[in-house]
Formats: sequence, C-alpha cells, structure tokens
Amino acid sequence: MILAGDIGGTKTILALFTIHENNLKLHSKHQFASKDYDSLNDVLLEFIRLNANPAIDAACFGIAGPIIDEKCHTTNLPWEIAATDLRALLNTPHVRLLNDLEATAYGMLYLNEDEFVNLNPDAHESNGNRAVIAAGTGLGEAMLFFDGTSYHPSGSEGGHCDFAPLTSQQDALLEWLRQHFSDHVSYERILSGPGIATLYDFLLESNFAPPPHQMTNLSETDDRSANISQCALEQHDPLCIETLRLFTEIYGAEAGNLALKTMSLGGVYIGGGIAPKILPFIQTDTFMNAFTAKGRFEPMLRKMKVKVSLNPETALLGAAYFAQDQAVRGVIAM
Repeated sequence: MILAGDIGGTKTILALFTIHENNLKLHSKHQFASKDYDSLNDVLLEFIRLNANPAIDAACFGIAGPIIDEKCHTTNLPWEIAATDLRALLNTPHVRLLNDLEATAYGMLYLNEDEFVNLNPDAHESNGNRAVIAAGTGLGEAMLFFDGTSYHPSGSEGGHCDFAPLTSQQDALLEWLRQHFSDHVSYERILSGPGIATLYDFLLESNFAPPPHQMTNLSETDDRSANISQCALEQHDPLCIETLRLFTEIYGAEAGNLALKTMSLGGVYIGGGIAPKILPFIQTDTFMNAFTAKGRFEPMLRKMKVKVSLNPETALLGAAYFAQDQAVRGVIAM
C-alpha cells in the first residue's frame, strides 16, 4: 500500500492508495489543519489511527519547503521533517520527500484535459521542458525536465526571488513593500493568499478607491483575501477589482519569467488554489499580456501552451504516482 501526502502551511492531506494493474486506486483520504499539529509525525499518527494501523509499503510526501539531505524545515510551519524519522515511524525504508511543487509538477502529467483551462488558444504543440507555478499559501515554482522520452520533476525556491516591477504602478508598489518588508521583497509577498491582502492595502493607502462596506466590518478571524476576491467577483467593487487585476498582472509576468528560465517549450502549468478561484481575472488578456511582455522573446512565449489546473489535489496525485513509478522501476520494492 502506498501512502501519499501533500504537506502545506494551511492543510495537510494524506491518502492511502493500492496498486491494481499498474493503476492507483484510492483507499482512504483525510485532511488535517496543519497548524493544529506540532509536527508531521503527529498528523501521521492520527492518520494511522484512523486507518487501523495499515501496512505501508512505500510513502512519498510533497512538502512546502526545500528538501536538503532528505530533510525539510517547512516554509510556513514550524515543522522539521526528516525521511529517516518517517521511515522509523512508518516501518518502511521506502520513504521519499519531494518539494510540494515537484509533486505538483509530477501530478500535472496525470491529469485529464478536462481538468485544465487553456489560457493560450494560439499555442503550438511542442516537446520540451514544462514549467509549473502555483500561488496558494505561498508561491511555488518548479519544472519538468524533458529528456527526450520522459519528464523529471525538479523543485525550486523561485517564489522567493526578488520582485521586479513592470509599470509605474508596480514601481510605487515596490517602494511601499520595502517599507513593510525591509529585509527582502519577494514575489511570494504578493503572489500568495496573504499577498492579495497586501496588494489591497497598498491600493487602499494609495487612495485608489474607498474600501467596500464588507471589508470595513471584518473580524480578526475573517479571511481578508477571500473577502477581497468575493467583493471583486460578486460585488464588482473597484478597489477589489483592481487588487485582483494587479495580482493577475504580476502573476502573468512571473509565470513568463519562469518560462524563460526553464525554456518551457512544452508549456506552462498554473497550479495552486488561487487561480481557479479567480479564474475570470486569470482568463482576461491581463495575464497573457504580462506573460508574453519579454521583448525579443515575445514571439516564443506567444506560442507556449499555458494551462490552469482545476484539480486541487495535483500535489497529492504527484506524490502517489512518483512512489508508484519508483516501485515499477524497482527503486521501491513493493
């Protein structure tokens, strides 16, 4: 039996799969609020209890953070995760840790076409590397390296690279951000769930438009970014609309940056939880115009496939299929 996990700052999803005729079959799945637990080990112990102590042959976890020497200090959680500890806990030597975007990238290979929204109808079919960018609790970036026959996931911490403004409005945004994040202004500061609220605050303090009534009556526990999106999509509030437009513009630009860095002639996948929730904005010309605005390389980018994944559990699937593929190749004996 395979255990797969998607370990994020907001939620942790664990699932058990069986392999039947080289296909994965879901056995059970549970979701946990990450911040309610002191460690991944605690979550796993709860999961094992809920599943009556199953016999686990192999496990793979996609984790939001850098994997170094089979260890990870999670970016948005105070967790220390080590493969050696998990092998002892799960009683199997066959445990792999992947960066969450590595797992997401791998999972993209197994989605059906109806699980994507195409952003570039003028794209040309081409073999080559593929890029994956995903805004959610944080900003993840990865690539699928194409060796001429198959794809290999490679994670990164590209979401923490320096934010580079494109317009005079974004110039002002960068100056504003430096006052609030004096140590380092990264793309993740704005291309993330909390980043939507940050962009809103910038526009509000810049007197772009008055705040909607809904935003002035939130409690401390309300999700500001979710309310901003709601005000934009349902109430058509000018300040919230501009917030999502600016988010979309910066998101498209950074997706284009990643496409250039990875030479992703095979296409760009947009993952994460935010894009599907604000899809009407992502589908406007704003995203693709920013994506392709790369000077002499605009014609190349205009031909790239750009797709939004609608499957919220792509990282979980990727972790499970990675473990399965390793088993088929004999790296993990089942």
